[in-house]
Amino acid sequence: MSDVYLQALLSGLMIGGVYALVAVGLTLIFGVMDIINFAHGEFLMFGMYAAFFASVLFGIDPYVTAVLALPAFFAVGWAIQGTLIKPVVGKSHAIQILLTLGLSLLLQALAQYLFSADFQSLKLDYADATLQIAGARIGWTRVAAFAISMGLCLALWLFLQRTDTGKALRACAEEHEGSLAVGIDLGRMYKIAFGLGIACVAIAGIAMTPFFYVAPVVGPKFTLVAFVIVVLGGLGNIPGAVAGALIVGVVESVGALVMPSPSLKDLAVYVLFILVLLFRPQGLFGGKGA
Repeated sequence: MSDVYLQALLSGLMIGGVYALVAVGLTLIFGVMDIINFAHGEFLMFGMYAAFFASVLFGIDPYVTAVLALPAFFAVGWAIQGTLIKPVVGKSHAIQILLTLGLSLLLQALAQYLFSADFQSLKLDYADATLQIAGARIGWTRVAAFAISMGLCLALWLFLQRTDTGKALRACAEEHEGSLAVGIDLGRMYKIAFGLGIACVAIAGIAMTPFFYVAPVVGPKFTLVAFVIVVLGGLGNIPGAVAGALIVGVVESVGALVMPSPSLKDLAVYVLFILVLLFRPQGLFGGKGA
């Protein structure tokens, strides 16, 4: 029995690491721009399709695709911020939500038109290889996805802490008017923040492709999970988002064991979410922070 729970714990940590990269992208966008992006998961979905077709058509390993796609998705995020998002920055959250929801629906429809509504899966030669830890076995693809995701989270945190651009992004997150007063180009910082956020979620999608289905409707699930994590970790708090993601991953995985039906595994996550909103609405780890 202990091996079963160890398996669930390790599986939860592995998927939680990927959730962390998804949530870090969302919390960076919110922290810097104060924008609620309901289209976040659709960029994860397009990242998955990029990895799928790169492998099927050109034989490129998904983890190689992750490296190649990072600057491409950063550029996509930069362009979308400068065209679609820029006009609603500083406007009411209702307008922002309507815009990003519309973008979400548009991207889903575009994916169905381009790729069909069929569910796809990617089968790799090493997909069945496993790592044994005590009495548990974890697939190497999940370990690789965890390592890539946590490595990028760490790299982003170091970027925010130790580079001039990163410090400027943190200043924008803390005080927009003060940032303007000291000469920071808010428009450029917003583009960088959105580009980094989109790149993070797309790379998370690519890292998941070897062990998760690919479909146009996959995005909303991860958008919802990311919002739960961001609230748990504290809005705009990147270390909190990482910690919250690992908690959600473990709760989801262990919940599949203890719930009457595995299909109810998400119930434990949403119960935790409601409890946090009721008793600690600022999140488990406080508000904005680097």
